[in-house]
Amino acid sequence: MLNEDERKAILELIHKQVVPAIGCTEPISVALCVAKAKEILGEVPERIEARLSANIIKNAMGVGIPGTGMIGLPIAIALGALIGKSELELEVLKGCNSKSVEDGKRFISEDRIKISLEEKDPDKLFISIRCIGDGHESEAIIKGHHTDFVYLRKDNEVMLDNKAGCTDQTDTEFVKLTLNKVYEFAKTEDIDNIRFILEAKRLNENAAAKGLEGNYGHELGKTMCSPLGKGIMGDSIFSKVLSDTSCACDARMAGAMIPVMSNSGSGNQGICTTMPVVVFAKENHNTEEELIRALILSNLTAIYIKQNLGALSALCGCVVASTGSSCGITYLMGGTYEQISYSVKNMIANLTGMICDGAKPSCALKLTTGVGTAVMSAMLAMQHKYVTSVEGIIDDDVDQSIRNLTQIGSKGMDETDKYVLEIMTHKSSCKL
Repeated sequence: MLNEDERKAILELIHKQVVPAIGCTEPISVALCVAKAKEILGEVPERIEARLSANIIKNAMGVGIPGTGMIGLPIAIALGALIGKSELELEVLKGCNSKSVEDGKRFISEDRIKISLEEKDPDKLFISIRCIGDGHESEAIIKGHHTDFVYLRKDNEVMLDNKAGCTDQTDTEFVKLTLNKVYEFAKTEDIDNIRFILEAKRLNENAAAKGLEGNYGHELGKTMCSPLGKGIMGDSIFSKVLSDTSCACDARMAGAMIPVMSNSGSGNQGICTTMPVVVFAKENHNTEEELIRALILSNLTAIYIKQNLGALSALCGCVVASTGSSCGITYLMGGTYEQISYSVKNMIANLTGMICDGAKPSCALKLTTGVGTAVMSAMLAMQHKYVTSVEGIIDDDVDQSIRNLTQIGSKGMDETDKYVLEIMTHKSSCKL
């Protein structure tokens, strides 16, 4: 049984990890760090030096920056310096307009930005921004989480230094989760305490509608809604789950100026934990309370897995998020805790090993793969069919199965991560 302190800690954890974000969180996090360093300096800097971890660079190279029609880090950095407001956190570029984009292009053309790879700090989420101007300089460092500043300095005055105390593990200091605790919280918490999760439904449904209206990315969601898509896939609950999730991702990855509700620092993970559950609940005629509890179960499962995996890794985030949505869908089907644990095992047996090769429009393809697997895993689980401990990396203990997944993603795939970045940065089309 969860005690009151654990319940309070879990609520705080969800509120911290499920937040609105505009644009891909890696370049936006860089823009946030630039905005903070600019504010400390007290003026728009003459020059900006950015030192970034490999995973930040990987996730920022090919993704659209909202409201700009451009991709990559330079425009995110320039806008962070010109219009960024650090108090807005992951909505730091909310004020972007056509004039600021032109100013940003000019800032880039004047060769005022230098980007380099940080090789000394072992954290996979590391952003160091140094702003120089008018005989002064400032520095801001984000580390571990997308909005966590661990170091602030102007000239020789250090305002914050928490670099040594930072950890790459996500919020383990709040509460140590298990799948059973996640389930108990989602099933029994006072409904008024968790009703806020409906904001995730509102924001991510709006993003899906935006993706269907426009021509974003590879238009995967629109393609599935087209006569061709419906002719092949029909007009089932399954096809609607896939198309709505894809539409939201299409819009976000192509740089639509629209907020989504993120999960564990990722907008795509937020879309993936939310949209499949929302669509299934609507088509399955579940009650609002059932939807709320399923969304909490989905989001908190993803947060739990990320506790062990870390903020960034070589493992595609859709593996984590779609595992959460599979739990939520199983719950909406009337599944018990045992059946929800079966769905987790089915997901881990299927998707483990999917690489993250950066944030980009084709992420919609991976999200759709993950969500399709989520529905199939839930269907199997409801029939008490699941991958057993005699097969691959699955353990009888579902929490050990999750740890097996995260160990592979955080440690076993490190060498893969290096090769992915090497391939990405040596392509003729690559520009930081």
